[in-house]
Amino acid sequence: MTRPAPEDLAPLTEALLAAARAAGATEADAVAVAGESLSVEVRGRALEHAERADGVEIGLRVIVNGRQACVSASDRSDRTIREMAERAVAMAREAPVDDNVGLADPAQLARDPDTAALELDDGAPAPEPEALLDLALRAEAAALEVEGISMVESASASVMHRRSWIAGTNGFSGGYRRSSHGLSTVAITGEGLGMERDWAGESRVWAEDLPSPEEIGRRAGERTVARRGARKPPTGAFPILYDERVAATLISHLLSAVNGSAVARGSSWLRNDLGQPVLPGGFDLTENPRLPRHGASRPFDGEGLPTASRMIVEGGVLQGWTLDLATARKLGMASTANAVRGTSSPPSPGVTNVALTAGTASPADLVRDMGRGLVVTSMLGASINATTGDYSRGAAGFWVENGEIAYPVNECTIAGNLREMLMRITAASDLPDWRSLRVPSLLVEGMTVAGS
Repeated sequence: MTRPAPEDLAPLTEALLAAARAAGATEADAVAVAGESLSVEVRGRALEHAERADGVEIGLRVIVNGRQACVSASDRSDRTIREMAERAVAMAREAPVDDNVGLADPAQLARDPDTAALELDDGAPAPEPEALLDLALRAEAAALEVEGISMVESASASVMHRRSWIAGTNGFSGGYRRSSHGLSTVAITGEGLGMERDWAGESRVWAEDLPSPEEIGRRAGERTVARRGARKPPTGAFPILYDERVAATLISHLLSAVNGSAVARGSSWLRNDLGQPVLPGGFDLTENPRLPRHGASRPFDGEGLPTASRMIVEGGVLQGWTLDLATARKLGMASTANAVRGTSSPPSPGVTNVALTAGTASPADLVRDMGRGLVVTSMLGASINATTGDYSRGAAGFWVENGEIAYPVNECTIAGNLREMLMRITAASDLPDWRSLRVPSLLVEGMTVAGS
């Protein structure tokens, strides 16, 4: 059966805009999102949970003389649309004036975007529950085959198809369809206080790009077994290697600090560093919102501006902020076409498909050269001071002695200052693919480890 086209949602957005005009809005934009999802979870070689969801959500933002408000609903009746518009306009009239809010100038808008070139939807019909059940059972079986695995906490498979449409009183109207397929497994080894767990999971736009369930299950099992006998590491100042599974979290803090919202509020530890080194020389941090088959790709942003590749950091030097229209106006700059939005909130800046320059040494080479230190493979909790960059997180991974993995560790805390940490990174060669934030393993010198 052919799935509906995103254009089918256009009449909903036009009805919302018409209602907004009738209610007295100066400007307005509307979003309609329709989605169907199916997921299954297995445990003990049997179905544990299955969930199917489908529906349509609509959202409306109105602007009345520099005051804005947003409303959303899941009901699409004419009455609901009229009441949404009236409520939004009434809310906007009570909101504070913000001269920075407003839609894009028509000359800024994306024109005839080639959404098909991004291959954001695989075009396949949604699989039946039995097919997803088979994938989950195969992943569970592969994990259980790993020697030392006592049980599989869960193995799951999911699929989602989504279409969206956005339109504004400035003349923009556009949308696209997106698919997503996922597999994940959580495995357990040991019992009681000696129990350890780890996981593996992947998601792709196209099902054919996913690893096999056997690979996902085996990876989860092997990661879990490697954690048997974990204990606290010593306390002191040591080099830390962020495994590529968690290295992206380090760069995400940099991305948060260059987000226009934080900069405009003055709450970023990089607020005075535009044009200054924020990474070692030779490092680039690039954004490419138009990578085919990547889940975060998009032809235009949440305000209808055409997306394009850009350098966030080049040669270690910060090139610019991440901006939507409102933050750009507040900072006296131009939008970088980075607006993201949902149905119930106004646009805000966000990034898509960011990649950090990879190094030439393998992770094993960096472990050998670090001598004594910590390899971090998972993290929990966080204490990050957005204004100063002070950093503290719980961590688990493996202790390194004499350039070799000695034993697994848990229940430790790592700390430092993000500004200093990022200026002391060395990148490995293991740049991952498919992720929206692609970062290789990163070695950071001289961090504090609090363990035993």
